[in-house]
Amino acid sequence: MKKGAIFDMDGLLLDTERIRQETWQEIAVKRGLQLKPGFAFAISGTSGARACEVCSEYFQVDGKTGEEIFRQGLRVGSEHLKNTVPEIKEGAEAILARMKQGDVRIAVASSSPMDLIRLNLEKTGLLEWFDVITSGAGLPHGKPAPDIFLKAAELLKLAPQDCYVFEDSFNGVRAGHAAGCTTIMVPDLVQPDDEMKRTADAIFHTLKDAEEAIGRGEI
Repeated sequence: MKKGAIFDMDGLLLDTERIRQETWQEIAVKRGLQLKPGFAFAISGTSGARACEVCSEYFQVDGKTGEEIFRQGLRVGSEHLKNTVPEIKEGAEAILARMKQGDVRIAVASSSPMDLIRLNLEKTGLLEWFDVITSGAGLPHGKPAPDIFLKAAELLKLAPQDCYVFEDSFNGVRAGHAAGCTTIMVPDLVQPDDEMKRTADAIFHTLKDAEEAIGRGEI
């Protein structure tokens, strides 16, 4: 096993990504738009300037308005999530327990704001598992840039190559790979394509499958 494990949150540990996507659809309807299918793929897992660019492109607005839409999406989505207890994804607790048993240091690295990360982890009882919590909200470059995973590894006091990254989104897998971590994809809303099959070090249907593979020494 590696010395560190870095987990995304939305769509990977918790079933929150659907709520986020519903929020974007609500905003689009209010603006008289129907978002193209590629939006969910483009926005998932990213934050900061890249997320604003995605909003500008798909909402067909200028950069300033795209930034406003992105911030609106964060605000409205956060309100929805604050009033919901997210479902824990299959195998999440089992893989966290295996990491603890192996003395692996554990981080969560999410594009969500820090207060929402902590709130969701507290509500679901997962907070106690983590040594480090990292938010991409305050970093200059969101996923697919590697910044958030490099920061998480730094806070874990480990080299990136000594860490697993567990991700569900394309942007997250790209970021984990760019950081030099062993990157494991567990798809949520979007299934892996040929690029993901080349980029990810392993792909599993659930976190339970990943946990069992680690137990067998396969990754």
